[in-house]
Amino acid sequence: MIEADPSWSARWPGAQAGFLALQNVSNPSLCPPLESRKQALESELRLQFGAENAAALPGWGPLPAYASYYRTFDKTYHVLGQLKSVAVKGKAIPSVAALVEAMFIAELHNGLLTAGHDLARVSGTVRIAAAQGGETYLGLRGETLTLKPGDMYIADQVGILSAILGGPDGRTPIQADTQAVLFTVYAPAGIPQAAVQAHLDEIDTLVHLISPQASLLYKQILSA
Repeated sequence: MIEADPSWSARWPGAQAGFLALQNVSNPSLCPPLESRKQALESELRLQFGAENAAALPGWGPLPAYASYYRTFDKTYHVLGQLKSVAVKGKAIPSVAALVEAMFIAELHNGLLTAGHDLARVSGTVRIAAAQGGETYLGLRGETLTLKPGDMYIADQVGILSAILGGPDGRTPIQADTQAVLFTVYAPAGIPQAAVQAHLDEIDTLVHLISPQASLLYKQILSA
C-alpha cells in the first residue's frame, strides 16, 4: 500500500517518510485527556524556549533539517513560527477536532511535519515522490495549488494528498465522522529514523486517548 517513487530518493537522499493508519477511531470536538496533554505541552514549551531561551529554538532537534529544506525554495518552516507563537509569545495551541489536535500536539512536541487524512477517502497505493513541477491539486481551502520542482509530495491513485510546501489537500481531510485515519510525516535528511518512529508512536498514543478502541492498520517508515 505504501511505496517510494525513484524520484524521491534521487532528489532527497537520506530523507524519510512515516505512515500511520488507524481504524475504529472517532473524532469528537473535545477530548478532555487530550486537552490536558495540550496544556502540559504549552507549559513545557514555554519552560524550554521561553523569552530567555528563545534563541535556542531554531537549532532545536529537527528544525535545522527543515530550515535547510525550506531554504531550497526560499521559504521558512512554518512549524518554527507556530512553536515561537506558543513558547515565546505565550499563545494557546488552537482547539480543533480531536484527531487533528492530536496530530498538531505531536507536531509541536517533536517538530516533525505531519498531515492527516480520512483513510476512507484515500484510494489505492500511497506513494511519496519529488515533483517535476507544475503538478496541481486541490488545497485544504479549496484553492488550486501548483507544486514547485523538487518538492516532496505524497499521492494516492487519484491525486496528490499533500506536499511539503503546499500542505494537505482538500479531497481527503479528516472529518467529524472519520472512522479511519492516515497520518503522514515528512522528514528531510538529517532527522534520525528513531525520531520519526517516536513521533508516529506518540500520535498513536494520543489517538488512543481519544479512541481507546482504535486498532492499528499499519505503521511504516520509508527511507530514501
